[in-house]
Amino acid sequence: MNAFDLELRAQLDHLRGQGLHRELRRVNSPQGPHLVVDGQPLLNFSSNDYLGLANHFLLKEAVARAAVEFGAGSGAARLICGSLSPHHELEEVLADFKGTEAALAFSSGYTTALGAVGALLEKEDVILIDELVHACLVDAARLCGAKLRVFGHNDLDGLAKMLKWADTRRAARDVLAGSAQKRPRVLVVTESIFSMDGDPALLREIVELKERHGAWLMLDEAHATGLYGQHRRGLAEAYGLAEHIDVQMGTLGKALGAAGGYVCGSRPLIDLLIHRARSFLFSTAPVPAAVAAATAAVRLVQSAEGEARRTRLWQRVDEVKNSVIQKGWSLPAAQSAILPLIVGGEEQAMTLASALRERGVFIPAIRYPTVARGAARLRLTVTAAHAPEDVRKLAEALAPVKSPG
Repeated sequence: MNAFDLELRAQLDHLRGQGLHRELRRVNSPQGPHLVVDGQPLLNFSSNDYLGLANHFLLKEAVARAAVEFGAGSGAARLICGSLSPHHELEEVLADFKGTEAALAFSSGYTTALGAVGALLEKEDVILIDELVHACLVDAARLCGAKLRVFGHNDLDGLAKMLKWADTRRAARDVLAGSAQKRPRVLVVTESIFSMDGDPALLREIVELKERHGAWLMLDEAHATGLYGQHRRGLAEAYGLAEHIDVQMGTLGKALGAAGGYVCGSRPLIDLLIHRARSFLFSTAPVPAAVAAATAAVRLVQSAEGEARRTRLWQRVDEVKNSVIQKGWSLPAAQSAILPLIVGGEEQAMTLASALRERGVFIPAIRYPTVARGAARLRLTVTAAHAPEDVRKLAEALAPVKSPG
């Protein structure tokens, strides 16, 4: 083995020693409440397919039609010759769904964050992020070059202090540079429903703070779109705050069951992203089939079936929460399809995940760096596709598994 591979092997051995080694698991079945993983049939309580749309016949029909009409690939970036009519249709449907002037689709939620934050901020600007935002937003904050500050999770006092610091910083620059220089921007970034704990942002208070200090707000609705609000637009709609969100971001691969990401907002925002979002400018456009599936999903979510699926999801969530709490586990009080079973140690989480898998239930352990060290957990997620029988089997599998608490 050469020196390069020896060095990499040593790093992998170190990860094993910390209980942080990972393996790709081969899934030989469509997404759904029942999977075949490495040849083993398992009851799946780990998917973000909250409304059970990933294998819906309407989405599959949309995929097939788009593939026949537009082919397998888009051929180029959107600003060359890859801006196909399915991309424009998706963006029109998204903007209408979210109640905004415009929308822009990206190839993934990750590239959405990188492109949007990088387009909006420069090195003299300030970005303030909740410590538990998704890794894509952390990386975007680091890469954009702006002054980065991290406030404690839902820590309003901490955010207020940082906003006051940003005000003081901007005032000092105004004095030194005068009116000829652009005033530094301040962007606050948070998720609406946090991906690992399932708890909501203190959105009303954050909006009040950002408006008091003249900051912008970017809200990641990845785990809320399709599930909250009268029209299922997300937490901003549920709280009546959508018009106060400057940048609405989300993904197409969770409750919408497809793939990709998007930004919704004003026409000037979207026009600027088209010009400056590097992950949009320099990426081949998303494949037509995935875009068509997302369009079909957005329409389905707004239908009577979409509402029925959401209602069924919350019923299953209540059933699962009752079962889990009866087994001695503590869960957040918030309404969420994400139910974290906090374990603590990485090795202990792996042991519990393996024990459940032996009993036919698939809930992988979530460990550092996805969550903080010592905060490993089983991230149990519920979907509208789960049946009451699935909940019963989950309860039976959990019965011999002891809560760390």
